[in-house]
Amino acid sequence: MKKLIIHSVPAVVSFMWLIAACQTLNPVIIKGPDFLKFYLILVFGFYASVFILNSLRESISKTSFYFIGFIFLLGIIKLIRGIMLGKPVGFLVMILILECIVAVFLIMSPINKKTK
Repeated sequence: MKKLIIHSVPAVVSFMWLIAACQTLNPVIIKGPDFLKFYLILVFGFYASVFILNSLRESISKTSFYFIGFIFLLGIIKLIRGIMLGKPVGFLVMILILECIVAVFLIMSPINKKTK
């Protein structure tokens, strides 16, 4: 339960920003720069909470991986929408690549601990 609360704080903060700045709850329909601000708040906040839990010697739970998957899926949906509309999506692609690298690092972390 504690991990769920810690992981949901960045999501709540980013959606509160979305409501305050864009007056909507749907991040897919907002324009590129506003979506990137929302997405960066969400990604940095979530990964900060993951690394805080990791530094406290807490294991990374399946809930964390579900959050990672949903955040990545949101980015992919927006990427597909941007490509279909012919918009520039370079920054989003870079963020998604970095997110994949960090996710692989997080997946490999428990495996490395088990082998030691």
